[in-house]
Amino acid sequence: MTDGKDIWSAYAGKTVLLTGHTGFKGSWLATWLTHLGARVVGVALEPPSTPSNFAASRVADHVRDIRQDIRDLASLRNVLKQERPDFVFHMAAQALLRASYADPLEAISTNAIGTASVLEALRSVEHSVVAVMITSDKSYDNVEWLWGYRENDRLGGKDPYSASKGMAELAIRSYVESYFRKPDSKVRLAVARAGNVIGGGDWAADRIVPDCVRAWSAGGSVDIRSPHATRPWQHVLEPLCGYLALGALLANDGDLHGEAYNFGPPADQDISVGKLIDEMAKHWPDVRWKDVSGGNTGAREAMLLKLNCDKAMIELSWRATLRFEETVALTADWYKHYYREHPDSMRDFSLAQIRNYMELHEQRRLRATRP
Repeated sequence: MTDGKDIWSAYAGKTVLLTGHTGFKGSWLATWLTHLGARVVGVALEPPSTPSNFAASRVADHVRDIRQDIRDLASLRNVLKQERPDFVFHMAAQALLRASYADPLEAISTNAIGTASVLEALRSVEHSVVAVMITSDKSYDNVEWLWGYRENDRLGGKDPYSASKGMAELAIRSYVESYFRKPDSKVRLAVARAGNVIGGGDWAADRIVPDCVRAWSAGGSVDIRSPHATRPWQHVLEPLCGYLALGALLANDGDLHGEAYNFGPPADQDISVGKLIDEMAKHWPDVRWKDVSGGNTGAREAMLLKLNCDKAMIELSWRATLRFEETVALTADWYKHYYREHPDSMRDFSLAQIRNYMELHEQRRLRATRP
């Protein structure tokens, strides 16, 4: 398998088309890719929140920033034709469960039709390109069993957001089998599914960490809907590392074409919302919160969700690097620096976290593979 240094060097001097670069995960990936020496072309709508990591880390200063709806097929084809990217990371999405309940058609259109638009644009390329399509752990039909979902488990959920991600997966599968397996296809593609991410720079509505830091930074209390719900919490850099590994390996290994991979913490990591808040409280003064789980919000939220990441570990030599306490510490440190220091840019702070993560990832990967 390719080692960590080969993964990082795979992007030096390459052009990467990144959809959703104004979002939380997308802006972190854009920052990481530019650090690795890639030329990043971003296609996205406006940042989804104010403030945003995209603005705080001044991502626009370091990428080609194209504001465009991915559902605009003609424009997307034109970007691919002009930029001729070596890699495509598709991350643009409507990413909020509760927003999908409020406007299910928008969630389905963005996540399913938007993904199909990216696939159709890829079908027109005349140069070789590696595409990593990022969906979600919510793609799985979650029956809340105690073990982690594997990549071949049933897809499609009961709520609009999960259904939209399942639809996106169906679109990806149909394009792979109908077009991208042909001998003359220029596209090599794989799917990445990740769990709930936390990290500095997320200010989206109705997410636990953003809700907490918004309230606590103003000296207020935060309402918590489901303190006993568990999620596969991981730092944002963890799945991004997996995406980068998958892209680099896919470029050199045709056997990965059409495959899907989970990226998440160990399946035996059972962390509730309440435990996450308790850990955050170790890094933040005057933490206050209230359990409002008895209220009826009209939006069904799963109480239990786990991923099995054995396939990524075996085939990509990827595994989660950070312990839960480290994940929370990195997250809290970023927000504390932002709110206390009020820097003009968080880019240097974010890059320092990326560099530290890369070093730690390599150290622990080597340690895990020693006989």
